[in-house]
Amino acid sequence: MNQEQSPERSAETLLFVDDDANILSALERLFWPQGYTILTATGGEQALALIEKQPVDLVISDMRMPQMTGAEVLEQIRCKYPDTVRILLTGYSDMSSTIAAINRAEIYRYIAKPWNDEDIVMIVRDALERKFLRAEKQRLEVLTLQQNDELQALNSSLEDKVRQRTEQLRCALKLLDDAHEQLKKDYFTTIQVFANLMELRRGTMAGHSRRVAQLCRSIADKMQLPETEIQTVETAALLHNIGKIGLADFLLDKPYAELSQAERAKFNLHPLRAAAALLALDPLREAAELIRHHLENYDGQGNHSGLSGDNLPLGARILHVASDYDALQQGLISHDKQSPEQALNTIRNGKNMHYDPNVVDAFCEMMLHAGSYSRVVTEFQVSSSQLYEGMLLTRDVVTDNGTLLLLSDSQLNAGHIRQIREFEQSSGELLTIYTNSI
Repeated sequence: MNQEQSPERSAETLLFVDDDANILSALERLFWPQGYTILTATGGEQALALIEKQPVDLVISDMRMPQMTGAEVLEQIRCKYPDTVRILLTGYSDMSSTIAAINRAEIYRYIAKPWNDEDIVMIVRDALERKFLRAEKQRLEVLTLQQNDELQALNSSLEDKVRQRTEQLRCALKLLDDAHEQLKKDYFTTIQVFANLMELRRGTMAGHSRRVAQLCRSIADKMQLPETEIQTVETAALLHNIGKIGLADFLLDKPYAELSQAERAKFNLHPLRAAAALLALDPLREAAELIRHHLENYDGQGNHSGLSGDNLPLGARILHVASDYDALQQGLISHDKQSPEQALNTIRNGKNMHYDPNVVDAFCEMMLHAGSYSRVVTEFQVSSSQLYEGMLLTRDVVTDNGTLLLLSDSQLNAGHIRQIREFEQSSGELLTIYTNSI
């Protein structure tokens, strides 16, 4: 935007018009010391010729002149040069002509002869000051309009730039959010796959962690825990058996009830080993704490930490219920596998001793209304030959022995389809695949 400064005020030009040379000399002597540029004319025609060649700021014209009166001269000057200040010299006998000049020539002032030197100097000075201020006002008004136009154009340009930048930021944030969501999804997928690899060691463990994780999420949701806490207990459930990697095979082959006292002491160390292995990973610190305490009893009996009741982490109390419920049905606790109803009764009977009563109540109510926790999705069972890219899985793709191949909500690509078909061909097993379209 232009930053114009007020122009310096140069010496003004005065034009004196009178057919009397003595009058012209007197005016010239009076105003020359004031620093003005002085022009003189002995008649109207000469005055008009001078002002046409050189700009004049102020004209003092006598009223009575031959050929053209002062009123006529000033009237023409008004028409051609309206910004030039016009002053009329007149005698007392010319009052009627003076009034006509005031109306027609729109003179600034009239000065009666003989004049007072101080008065006429002051009148001229005030007239020129007024003219300068009026010109400066007009200049500033024009400058203001120009700057307003420039400012409006600049604002419009800035608004466009802001809109463009905002859109760029929105797109960048969208990409960042998408990348963050994909990272979280990949992170959770990695944990699920890792949990699945651990369970491949013994067939009796297959699918246990994923089932427990689903139960933990449902219980935590039923208890209205925040989503961050639900995700933590779900992650802990997927990894709660990681400490069993270092256990001897015979400790995993027997149900817990058939282990000797010494064997149980070794087996019971797996939550501590799992927690120790995970503590080095900052994102898994909270999950590691839940795993550490997930086998400890609510009443505190036999707990290695000395904690009991509500001093135990809530997520660990939830994990204890969910893990034992599934383990009872898989024969991991006692040799005889329990039905879902029997396992639920066992959990209920352990209330206030092994298990948190609030967690048990929430779990029992959830199981009573299990249908309301089922996700309603229109789905179709398809074979591997019906798969195509872009198809969305509505359930995990799991082998007969519990190996997880693909997660639900995965969108199939060419690599997924090839993986499924190669597995079926090499294993001779037909996979059960569910999708939302065919």
